[in-house]
Amino acid sequence: MSQELFDIYDEQDRKIGTAPRDEVHAKGYLHHSFHCWIVRDTPEGRFILFQKRQNTKDTFPGCFDITAAGHLSAGETVEDAVREVEEELGIPVRMDQLTSLGTIDHFATGTAGGKSFIDREKCFVYALLLNVPLTAYRLQEEEVAGLYETRLDDAIALFEGKKDSITAAGIASSREGQSAPEMVAATLSIHQFVPHKYDDYLHVFKKLKNLQPHAT
Repeated sequence: MSQELFDIYDEQDRKIGTAPRDEVHAKGYLHHSFHCWIVRDTPEGRFILFQKRQNTKDTFPGCFDITAAGHLSAGETVEDAVREVEEELGIPVRMDQLTSLGTIDHFATGTAGGKSFIDREKCFVYALLLNVPLTAYRLQEEEVAGLYETRLDDAIALFEGKKDSITAAGIASSREGQSAPEMVAATLSIHQFVPHKYDDYLHVFKKLKNLQPHAT
């Protein structure tokens, strides 16, 4: 099976070619990714949804992360990457439902599968206000272990260091033969999240707090 190809870019974000996924992460080539943060409004306030990564993921297994995200494959646009939301969460989403929150420059190093990686991404960040319950989602079991929600104000307090932990309610990926997702609860500390920069988390969370519904 051939490896996924990514477009790669220079320091001015000009495309300079394509390369296989493993090479991109081994050599630290700049590439593009799509992030979608989902929030919903309830009588108790605005809630933010976090994806829990599967334990089989080669990077940051079992950690809490962006609601839905993925790399842009070679030739893809950000508009094409909206597919990640439906692939991972089972909810069809159109680009015109999303609000752009700008871009974030991401840099991380580590090891995965016994190999060192250098991850340099320009992340195109979007928000979606979607007032549906967790039980409306159908999770991609291979990628997603669960989907959790917590009060947005509590998430902000956690990353500002004002809380040591926060509570979240969620659903676990349905097991084969299971007709409905399993409802679960969790207590989250900051160390359980994928180690993006704390300032990046807060930058996004504060924009989500001010997110307005799209006009219909």
